[in-house]
Amino acid sequence: MPPAERSRLRLEVFLVLALSLGASAVYSVVSLVAALTRGPLAEATATLNASRSDRPYLDLTYQLLANATALVPVVLALALLGWGRGGTVRSAARSMGFDLRRPGGDALRGLGLAALIGVPGLGLYLAGRALGITADVVPAALDAYWWTVPVLLLAAVKNAVLEEVVVVGWLLARLHDLRWGAVAALVASALLRGSYHLYQGIGPFVGNVVMGLVLGLVHQRTGRVMPLVVAHFLIDAVAFVGYAAVRPLL
Repeated sequence: MPPAERSRLRLEVFLVLALSLGASAVYSVVSLVAALTRGPLAEATATLNASRSDRPYLDLTYQLLANATALVPVVLALALLGWGRGGTVRSAARSMGFDLRRPGGDALRGLGLAALIGVPGLGLYLAGRALGITADVVPAALDAYWWTVPVLLLAAVKNAVLEEVVVVGWLLARLHDLRWGAVAALVASALLRGSYHLYQGIGPFVGNVVMGLVLGLVHQRTGRVMPLVVAHFLIDAVAFVGYAAVRPLL
C-alpha cells in the first residue's frame, strides 16, 4: 500500500472515531475518573435515556434530534468506505452485510446472539454491583408519555446501528485495509466498545469487551453486520422498555 494511502486511511479512522464513539470513549474515561474520585463506584449512577426538558413535546424534539444526529457518523463511515473503494454508500453497506438480503437468517442469528450475550451480561452487571465495581445503571429515566416507548425503541435502533456498523463493520474493514491481523483488529474493536462504556463501571467494561469479541468474531466469520444489529437492538430494547415498564413499581 502506498504511504499516502496508508496515511489517508489512518486519518479517516481518526476522524470518524473522533466524531463518534472514540470521543465517547474519552468522555467515558473522564466520567469514570470523576466517579472514582467522588466516592465509591457503587454509589455512582449512570443514566442512559434521560429527559432533556420538563416540557413533553420539547423533550420529544430533543430526543429525536439526539438519535438522528448520532447516526450521521454511520453515513460518513459508509460514504468514506464506499468512495475509497470506488463505490457508494450502498455498496459499502452491502460489503459488510448491512442490508436486508437475508432477513430470516439474520433475525434468527440475531435472536440467538441476544440470548447468548444478554443473560450473561445481566449476570456480570449484578456481579459488578455486588463487588462495588459497577455504577447503578438506569436504562431509562424518561417521563411516561405516549411517545416514551417509541423513543426508547428508536434509541435502541440508534445504538445498534451506530455501534455495530462503525465499531465492527467499518472499523474491521479499515483495519484490514491497513494490514492489521484479524486477531489484533478484533481485540482493538472490542476494547473500543468496552472503553465507551467505562462510565458505567468496570463490570460493563468487561462485559462489553466480551460482547465485542463475540460479535466481531461472528462478523469475521459470516461477513454480515445485520445479525449483530438485530442482537444489539433486542438487548437494548428489552433493557430500556422493560425498565421503563417496571420503574413506577420501584
